[in-house]
Amino acid sequence: MGSMRKVAQGPPGRTGSVRPNGGWPWHRSCGMLDRTRRSDTAMPPLDLAVRLAIAALGGAVVGLEREWSGHASGPTARFAGIRTFTLLGLTGGLAGLLHALDAPIAGSVLLAAAGALVVAAYVAASIYDVDGTTEVAAFVVLSAGALAGLGQLAVASGLAALTGLLLVEKSRLHALVARVDGADLRAGIRFAAMALVVLPLVPTGPYGPEPGLRPRELWMLVLFFSGLGFLGHVARRAVGPSRGLAVAGALGGVISSTNVTLTFARASREAPADARPLASGILAANLVLVPRVLAATAVLHPGLAAALAPRLLPAAALLAAVLLVSLRGHRDHDDGPSASSQPLRVGAALQMAVLFQLVLYAVHAAQAWFGDAGLLATAAALGLTDVDALTVTMARGVAPTSGVTLAAQAIAVGITANTLLKAGLAIALGRGPCRAVAGTTLAATAAALAVTLWLA
Repeated sequence: MGSMRKVAQGPPGRTGSVRPNGGWPWHRSCGMLDRTRRSDTAMPPLDLAVRLAIAALGGAVVGLEREWSGHASGPTARFAGIRTFTLLGLTGGLAGLLHALDAPIAGSVLLAAAGALVVAAYVAASIYDVDGTTEVAAFVVLSAGALAGLGQLAVASGLAALTGLLLVEKSRLHALVARVDGADLRAGIRFAAMALVVLPLVPTGPYGPEPGLRPRELWMLVLFFSGLGFLGHVARRAVGPSRGLAVAGALGGVISSTNVTLTFARASREAPADARPLASGILAANLVLVPRVLAATAVLHPGLAAALAPRLLPAAALLAAVLLVSLRGHRDHDDGPSASSQPLRVGAALQMAVLFQLVLYAVHAAQAWFGDAGLLATAAALGLTDVDALTVTMARGVAPTSGVTLAAQAIAVGITANTLLKAGLAIALGRGPCRAVAGTTLAATAAALAVTLWLA
């Protein structure tokens, strides 16, 4: 029995080192665990090479920009150029690899040492220049390299590319900031408060009779359309007036193609020499209406956007063709409409939301009393005043209950009526080529919309 017990405890000569549970000796078991861990965390050499290459290339991209822009040479040179940034990226990659290979302490020490080097470089350079762009970029390169070492190659590549883009576009970014005034800044902060503070506090609903009042949904519409108007305002400020009336008309069309048509048609009376560029601006504003409506329906009801596109794209193609011909017929113009003094246009967005709710009740009643014919008549009347409210009403109120086909027909009817109205404005108020080009083209566009609607 004694010999059998000794065999069960382990090999001869090792009886003093057995564990209490009768297993293999402690130092052997640790060796087996170590070998198992190393085999589990082993990484193919190609994978290692790809991770380190991405980390190094990310640093090289940033270092190339620093070297090219002159920040790595001269009496006020910063601490890093293309070689140092490449090595920093490689260092971050090695630190990430160490973490991936179950050596987090070594990886952390390596990353901390590289970070200390960057901090020391900033302290030394801040004696002469407080600019810390290069040092912050170095931290981003280290972080991107570490992500690459951990296997997050897409994120690491995106970080390096974005950092390089921000550094290259320095002059344009500063020029854009210079164009932002106090009103723009206040508008941006107000929009953030509307989205992040007010929206969570608005109740969901519904309240009242069918189809019901949904305050949160209405507030989201206010955010959507005020944000869309603000985006058009920012784009206009970024592009500037020197790109011509066609660009100004297209940017104005993001807010209201009807207002652009009315304004430019009246302007052709006061400046007959600018009648053709003004006509191009009107066409551009009306062309923007199509992607604007499709984008809104894609957000609110994707199926409706798919059903609506075949009804709108032929007319948009006609507008685009005439616009290209018109742009070739005149030189670029230096004047354009001034930017709005109310970038956010919250009042207009609130009015649109209230109108949407009223129209939703009206459409519900018309459909209950007169069926589809009443719905299409209501859509035509609404299209004369507000295409956005029509779009939201059909996407939120009609498409989920009556189907996307009927909702798409109603939107197309409303846009046809709206296009006929703008054609009348261009013909009645425009002068010269503005009347001939814009008025005739908008009338033809309305006809194309009607034909497409009939064929559908």
